[in-house]
Amino acid sequence: MFVYLEMFLNDVLGHDVQKRSLAGSIAVKRIPHAQLFEGTDGNGLLKVALAYANTVVCGDNPSEASIRKALRMVHPDIHFVFPTAVTSGTKTKPTSNDFLNKWRGFVSEQPFGSLYNWMRYLEAENKQGIISVNDALSVIEKVRFKSFEGGWKCVIIWHAEKLTLAASNKLLKSIEEPPAKTLFILLCPNAYKLIATIRSRCQRTHFGGVEPSLIAQLLEKKGVAKTLSAAVASQSKGNVGKALDLVDQQNELVQYEEWFVNWVRTAFRAKANKAVVLELSKWSQSLASKGIETQKQFLSFTIQTFRAALMNHYKLEAVANFHPKTDFKLERFASFIHGANILPIITSLEDSIYHLSRNGSPQMIFTELSFKLTRLLHSKA
Repeated sequence: MFVYLEMFLNDVLGHDVQKRSLAGSIAVKRIPHAQLFEGTDGNGLLKVALAYANTVVCGDNPSEASIRKALRMVHPDIHFVFPTAVTSGTKTKPTSNDFLNKWRGFVSEQPFGSLYNWMRYLEAENKQGIISVNDALSVIEKVRFKSFEGGWKCVIIWHAEKLTLAASNKLLKSIEEPPAKTLFILLCPNAYKLIATIRSRCQRTHFGGVEPSLIAQLLEKKGVAKTLSAAVASQSKGNVGKALDLVDQQNELVQYEEWFVNWVRTAFRAKANKAVVLELSKWSQSLASKGIETQKQFLSFTIQTFRAALMNHYKLEAVANFHPKTDFKLERFASFIHGANILPIITSLEDSIYHLSRNGSPQMIFTELSFKLTRLLHSKA
């Protein structure tokens, strides 16, 4: 079984002490039925939980088919519970079962992803995800039957602190007196966010941060420059998820800056030029095709850039704190931003973010905003 544990844990960074402890419990066949993994998402808790569950459930002599199912998160004896919320495509009282395909996609794409990343993935980032009593009832129903493959069955509860009180109380008996060969793994950033009766029934394992050198190595393998990898690893404070987010933000900033430069140049040229007006309209259509969250983030970046340009215009470069990622020259652009147009520009951008949040038409919002920008960039100080 150790061979398979090593295979499942192969891409888990750090946590050597915890991994040895978990491996030891399997070796002596003394597996606590209720375990609590405590630590932040970006530290790799879910990856460890998956590796441990896969090893326990697949057993001593697993078939290749069983291993493949475990790795694809479709093993019939491994069940997932996680926070959910009502989205445009779900019923009024959703459970984890309604989002399993999305969940598998999320974990595959963002194995160090946070709860916020998950809610954003669901396009429900403005909602509070919960684990409802219906989830608890579903778990109770699943664990009362024998396992499909005759061995262990496992329930992984990600962000167990999101269990409602009713759900916690409903699950308590199953966690306290689980059916034979049933393993509960609860993942939580802080054990004291769980109700005391559940917390006291679990064996706790704490996971701290990952060594910066390991994070830097991971980033380099992903093609990030060595100097940037070292800097990001240091900033991440042992959180792999945060390090990956920081790298993504660097890439996003380059993209946002390129969009911004193209936008303001086209908007400036569009005055009394029908051909360029058409270009501006096409730019608006292009941005309107992006995701709402990307559009809002871009507009937030744009607000910061206009404010930095204003500071630069009035010789307050140190306050501006703007570091371009491309060959964009803020000091040249700054001559067009002044006290007479900065307020209507910022107001228009903030209004656009508000209307996007209220499900306004992105194409109409960006088209109107672009024509306003054309007029405002030509206004006199």
